[in-house]
Amino acid sequence: MTAPRILAPVTTALPEGVGADLARESARFAALGWMRGTSGNLSVVVARDPLRLAVTASGKDKSELEPDDVVVVDGDGRAVDEGTAKPSAEAVFHARIVARTGAGAVVHVHHLGAVLAADRHPHGVEIEGLEMLKGIARKADGDLVTIPVIANSQDMHELGDRFEKVHDDRTPAVIVARHGLYAWGDDLMQARHHTEIVAWVIDYVNRGGTP
Repeated sequence: MTAPRILAPVTTALPEGVGADLARESARFAALGWMRGTSGNLSVVVARDPLRLAVTASGKDKSELEPDDVVVVDGDGRAVDEGTAKPSAEAVFHARIVARTGAGAVVHVHHLGAVLAADRHPHGVEIEGLEMLKGIARKADGDLVTIPVIANSQDMHELGDRFEKVHDDRTPAVIVARHGLYAWGDDLMQARHHTEIVAWVIDYVNRGGTP
């Protein structure tokens, strides 16, 4: 007789320290001017099966988040515990990125340089020969890197489809035209570093640096 399968409990609680980590990183990006007003959002994976993400709450000033200004959502971006703060509609896209890339954290900032670069390079921002590219695990020489650009959409599922069509496993970022930059990593610290590196590369291109 086959033994009954014991299912692991579904994670709905926020693991200790995650809210404080997200609040701290949000304040850091806000100080850079990349999360003006209530724009931008961050997420951290708290469970894989089923997928659960801790996402910064919608409508909050990202420079002043408290550790409890975070919502746990499922793979469709829906809050798993009714009565908690409202998650951003973009939580769906965070979940799509995580499912496609295996990332442990996603950062979304409204970096002005990324928006300008997408206007000028709608098919992707190409660059090679920069030492900074090592920061996203690419080579500093002889390695043409393309930061993908996709058209914006208010339909997060459509946005996810566009992302999957252009995603390259070697590049941990995507620019959403007229919107902003998404970057990710194995954890929140690596996602921060990837965001900073890609933003620097984008600024270099915008200021006339050669591809």
